[in-house]
Amino acid sequence: MGRRYNLLFILVTFLVLVAAVAAQGNSGSNRGVGQRPRVGFYGNRCRNVESIVTSVVRKHVQSNPANAPGILRMHFHDCFVRGCDGSVLIAGNNTERTAGPNRSLRGFEAIEEAKTRLEAECPGIVSCADILTLAARDAVVLTGGQGWRVPLGRLDGRISQASDVILPGPNDAVDKQKRDFAAKTLNTLDLVTLVGGHTIGTAGCGLVRGRFFNFNGTGQPDPSIDPSFVPLVQARCPQTGDASARVDLDEGSAGSFDTSFLSKVRSSRVVLQSDLVLWNDTETRVIIERLLGLRRPSLRFGTEFGNSMVKMSLIEVKTGSDGEIRRVCSAIN
Repeated sequence: MGRRYNLLFILVTFLVLVAAVAAQGNSGSNRGVGQRPRVGFYGNRCRNVESIVTSVVRKHVQSNPANAPGILRMHFHDCFVRGCDGSVLIAGNNTERTAGPNRSLRGFEAIEEAKTRLEAECPGIVSCADILTLAARDAVVLTGGQGWRVPLGRLDGRISQASDVILPGPNDAVDKQKRDFAAKTLNTLDLVTLVGGHTIGTAGCGLVRGRFFNFNGTGQPDPSIDPSFVPLVQARCPQTGDASARVDLDEGSAGSFDTSFLSKVRSSRVVLQSDLVLWNDTETRVIIERLLGLRRPSLRFGTEFGNSMVKMSLIEVKTGSDGEIRRVCSAIN
């Protein structure tokens, strides 16, 4: 009899341990070490995650269309600094949000609202990093772009430092852009395709007007710019005007996600030097031509953009003990 009770005790103990391990595995805040994001990660634990994020992003884009390119740009800035871990969302002194390139980011309220709604429906399950990744996809779709399936399962980072924010710059040469993207496991096709995201959004006049008035100290506009384009930008960004005023990155089509911007690169009618020089490099020019259908084999911009966004969204993701699920996106737990 005693032996039977001992065996029963061992069996019950074993079953309790199995149940505990299973519960831990199903928890949103305990991802397996090294586990990569995947499509459908949340399953029944947060069935409505995508529809909730989409509804919130739609509301914010409808109320302010600038939120669409703002959220897309925010995701890029997040992924290029410590990986796609939502660290750009953290508020406070000397965080990434306070760094120069991030001070004009938009859309923080949309991400925080989506987080609040998700915490009410499935608390402690969905990371801010995943919310931002989904929101970037939705921003593209809401401006007429093609959607893509988003792998999920990232954790939120615990470190956010302004000193870490070193991003590709608006005056970078092509070779530097290639090196910066390669350092993040992105190739030249990814570079050109992701830069094509400049089809929506604007740039600050203070960032671009030097090229249109006093290029390299010459007192003249950059001679590589289409001459008919120069007065249009000069009128929008007067030499002594407000540096914070905005100018479209894709003249006449800044609210539509399409290939119009790449056509403007081809015709030298873009405001950023880093965009213009892509037409001067043989490798990047060929990619632009293929994305525009001017060279075979052609490439579908919408499909390639989605592919490159997925690759970017997997840069240095946090899993296991490397991260957490924040309760609010603007603060570390």
